Amino acid sequence: MLRRLLGPATRPAWVLELGEERPPVSESLTVLDYFTLFRSRKWWAAVVLLESFGRRQIGLYLWVRKGDSWRRKHKFVIQDEASWEAIKEAVERFLPRLSEP
Repeated sequence: MLRRLLGPATRPAWVLELGEERPPVSESLTVLDYFTLFRSRKWWAAVVLLESFGRRQIGLYLWVRKGDSWRRKHKFVIQDEASWEAIKEAVERFLPRLSEP
């Protein structure tokens, strides 16, 4: 099933919503919702809405498959909206430079 990641004003990406398998995050975290950005036999990238010790956070994860299990390769956490705005602003500064020679 496909779901939109962003609202109608900013629709640059479609992402797959994973069916049965939940993201392989630590058992101490509660997964509230998630979007798979990319998944292959070896790699899995997702945005995960988490709850930890009563606080919600958004985690950007990258896992790699080792044998029969997923191992976390990278994790980046967004704690609040102010942090997200700072990250978004910094990334948007570089976006035009992606098309430079």
